[in-house]
Amino acid sequence: MKRKAWLFMGMLFLGEWTMAKTITIGFMLDNQTTQTNQLLTQLQQEITAVVGEDADLYFPEERVFINHFQLSTAEQQYQQLMSSDVDLIIAFGVITSQVVSRQTIHQKPTILFGAINQDYNDLDIARATSGIDNFTYLIESESFTNDLEKLKQLTHFKTVGVAVDGGIVEFLDTQRVFGQALEGLNADHKIIPFRSVDDLLSQLDGIDALYLAGGFFLAPEDVQKLAVHLIERSMPSFTINGVDQVKNGIMASHQAAGDIDQFFRRIALTVDDYVSGTPLSQMPVFIDYTEQLTINYNTAEAIGVPIKYSLLANTDFVGGFYNALSKANYNLVDVIEQVLQNNLQLQAEAIDTALAQNNLDSSRNNYKPSISTTLNGLYVDPDLAAISGGSNPEFSTSGSLTISQTLYSNAANANIGIQQNLLAAQQQRFNASQLDSVFSAINAYFNVLVLKTNAQIQLLNLKLTKDNLKLAKQSYEIGQSGKSDTLRFQSAKAQNTQAMVEAANQLEQAYINLNQVMNNPIDAEIDIVDVAMDEGVFKAYNYNLMRELLDDPELRDPFIDFVIYKAKQNAPELKSLKHNIAAAEQEIRLNGKSRFLPTVALQGQYNKTFDRNGAGSLPPPGGSFLDDNYNIALTVSVPIFSRNQFNTDLYAALLRKDQLNINRQSTEQSIDVNVRSGILSLVNEMSNIQLSEVSEATAKESLELTQASYTNGAVNIVQLIDAQNNYISAQLASANAIYNFLLNGLQLERFMGQYFLLNSPAENAAFKAEFFDHLNKQRGDE
Repeated sequence: MKRKAWLFMGMLFLGEWTMAKTITIGFMLDNQTTQTNQLLTQLQQEITAVVGEDADLYFPEERVFINHFQLSTAEQQYQQLMSSDVDLIIAFGVITSQVVSRQTIHQKPTILFGAINQDYNDLDIARATSGIDNFTYLIESESFTNDLEKLKQLTHFKTVGVAVDGGIVEFLDTQRVFGQALEGLNADHKIIPFRSVDDLLSQLDGIDALYLAGGFFLAPEDVQKLAVHLIERSMPSFTINGVDQVKNGIMASHQAAGDIDQFFRRIALTVDDYVSGTPLSQMPVFIDYTEQLTINYNTAEAIGVPIKYSLLANTDFVGGFYNALSKANYNLVDVIEQVLQNNLQLQAEAIDTALAQNNLDSSRNNYKPSISTTLNGLYVDPDLAAISGGSNPEFSTSGSLTISQTLYSNAANANIGIQQNLLAAQQQRFNASQLDSVFSAINAYFNVLVLKTNAQIQLLNLKLTKDNLKLAKQSYEIGQSGKSDTLRFQSAKAQNTQAMVEAANQLEQAYINLNQVMNNPIDAEIDIVDVAMDEGVFKAYNYNLMRELLDDPELRDPFIDFVIYKAKQNAPELKSLKHNIAAAEQEIRLNGKSRFLPTVALQGQYNKTFDRNGAGSLPPPGGSFLDDNYNIALTVSVPIFSRNQFNTDLYAALLRKDQLNINRQSTEQSIDVNVRSGILSLVNEMSNIQLSEVSEATAKESLELTQASYTNGAVNIVQLIDAQNNYISAQLASANAIYNFLLNGLQLERFMGQYFLLNSPAENAAFKAEFFDHLNKQRGDE
């Protein structure tokens, strides 16, 4: 009986020992924002996940105390926690640190973080552990000195503004701390205490760079407001608060993405160790972040801070490859319209058209009257004058007015017809040049989009290589892989950095080419709008309809036939050849039998003698002079033989006509080939759009799985590199698939001699209706 009783008591004791502990956790914070509330929730979730079933954790809302940077409030709140039911205190902030770190005895276990870095604290950072009962702290490797040195390296500032939360300045000797941090940098500083973003903005005069040494509690919209204002002032900025503020527009930070996750994991592990029985006094206090310069590419470009190539290998970038300095943001139609108005090649072609018009006007002038006048002063030998009987006086002045008018000329008629056809041919060549210039603009536009995407993906590739390098180092440190893996990724990092530099320069070259096509200043700062089939300028033109027509095998062949028909109907090249052939035919007729048609002209002349003097100036006795007279003549001329020139010109005209007919056949053949090839390319791109999306998603998942497997030692470095390269290739293919489809579609429109983007909705509706009429007729014939 006693044995059973002891067994029961033992089982009861074991049940109580295995029951999970219940721990209530309280928080002390300096401030509270929507962002900090989210971070607090994230921290609580991380602690809960790490501790798991070892304890039941409670985070009562009424045990979250906010002092709003008030020391007296923080002291009162600390005492409230001491007398409350909390089992563990997590304290964050500079003001909170002033209260917690000065306690000689910690009645309740306390973890302090978020206020201690290499440059400033009230604790002995040389210790590996706190050595204080019920107390530990986490020392971050971040440093004011390192941040300011990096900012100096980037901008060469002369006077830096150091922004610090207003409530902290009262307790922190900022002049001493930052004076020491700036030693050796040959620069001055200005402490900027602030309590709001507007407060900060009002104190920016007298500085040429801003360092956010505070501002952790600034809301994202306030950070964006600050960043916009700084960009307007072309003022570089640097933050101690991490990558999120850089993403919101601050120029740079010396922290890497993921630092906050690492920080929260360390706090959670500290709580877990405490739950497991490890005294806080024995826990490690130092958190060694991997230093990583992070730059907002667009902010740096907007304020004119050049990114040194020497920094690229160890720098992460956020932001897209859009031009923050852009004075104009073009969509595709904007680019086309500017090309049609300003392109230099088109301006030269327009002059050719004007010259052809002038030639036509000149040919028509043959049927306009010709009027000329002459004035003569004549001196005759006096002896000759004396015996001339007054017909040739010694001195005389006279004048004449001559009018001539061609009434009919076969050559003039033929020349007018020839010049009319040559003008029409030149106008069609101008239309072809317009179509070509529009496509050159389209090509330049899409080239910018493709290269912008390529630059962004090369940046991603560099980031992936850096991430994989970290994995390789970790694997090497635990003996899971050799050093060769680390060296291989270090080499890849250098190669990827060079690839990113080249991609950025290629993008810059693409902007230069686009400026040239639009006849902008070559160095004009511009940017362009991205495109999609169901967005922006393409949305109204229903490019998905083309996909549907080409995707249906029953509609594809009739659509090809119809497009070829429309292309030949619209082609300015064929129209130009047609007019040139007509001009050659007129030249043939001119130099054939028509050459014997007469030229009929009318001429009239009026003559007047103004003065006679000297010998022979008097009329014979009984005679008189006729000082005024006129004559009218009708002339008819027929060419008989002109050194065989007519036959030579006829033969040349016949050769030109044969050549033009051959060119017309070749052009029609080229249109047929171009349309069929263009449609096949579109079909390929349609398939590529769908398959590349699947390929990208699959490649991304494969990379993530391979990274995890590499971390566990299940795959080797070759497989990891292959997975990364496959993902980058899939991303490029997927990103460019839509661009390639639209570009091929627009090239097909060039072959058709019209661009749907430049048509009215009514014209595009008419094109669609005409196709279905064509389709119905074909089916009716069958």
